Amino acid sequence: MCGSTTDCVSGSGPSTAPEFEAEYRAALAGAPVRKAVASTNSLQWLITRYRETTAWTDLSVATRRQRDNVFKGVIETAGAESYARVTRATIELGRERRSATPHQARHFLDAMRGLFRWALAAGFVKADPTLGVSNLPRKRTEGFIPWTEEHAAAYEARWPIGTRQRVWLDVLLYTGLRRGDAVRVGRQHARGGSIKAEKNGVEVPVIILPVLQRTLDAGPCGDLAFIVGENGRPFTKESFGNLFRDACKVVGVPGSAHGVRKLAAYGRQRRYRGATNGGIRLDRSRDGRALHSQRKSEALGRSINREAERQRNTYALT
Repeated sequence: MCGSTTDCVSGSGPSTAPEFEAEYRAALAGAPVRKAVASTNSLQWLITRYRETTAWTDLSVATRRQRDNVFKGVIETAGAESYARVTRATIELGRERRSATPHQARHFLDAMRGLFRWALAAGFVKADPTLGVSNLPRKRTEGFIPWTEEHAAAYEARWPIGTRQRVWLDVLLYTGLRRGDAVRVGRQHARGGSIKAEKNGVEVPVIILPVLQRTLDAGPCGDLAFIVGENGRPFTKESFGNLFRDACKVVGVPGSAHGVRKLAAYGRQRRYRGATNGGIRLDRSRDGRALHSQRKSEALGRSINREAERQRNTYALT
């Protein structure tokens, strides 16, 4: 039982704070209660201002979503603290708290680095506390398993043309697009000949090859995106990644869209010329497995062969 009405409202025992009494009386009177406003020297206030700038809005949607998750945690734990008190040691401590999951530690550092670089340029701080703070070393792993022709053949046998799972594979395989772009690509991009990459905003070619055209004709596809779910709606890249992994698990092949991109770079894009993403190439300077996109706008025109262009026009008329 609460000792008093005040105890029940506050949940933390009797209070005589003037602010609380004023809000309590206002609540009894049915007046709107003023929400607390973050102090102008608080970390929460600084993050809010940062989100109002082009330094923030110019970031990709995926990057903003990722950093929003970081900032949510920062605000919950230290939002009321003065941003002027954040030091290099503070940043390093935040990184170390996330060291059990190195990718979260990297995301934290990237988010805070973006925030304080902007704050320094805007004159809110005199020094960038993230300067000189390095990411934790990456754990050496085997990485994504590159698909082979045998993997593709097994998947195609289980998911023939006419299934949505086959559309998923063939869009990945014969466009070379990243997962985040593959879930968005549709007729409008085939008509226009390119799509703006989610990751970096670079225009990359969209080429509908004959082998892909046959799959798209059989469907099922959506109105604005080729890749859709059972309800006919597009996926987020995260939900698509999960469902594509499930489809691969049924077959017993590696469940990674990135592994399919590696096959697109290695073999099939050479068999069906034009299936390249802005000039996909393999960087053999390290282990021969890393996949990169050459960001050269002139590759857009060179990469489209005449046959692929004629096939792409099928969608230009629909």
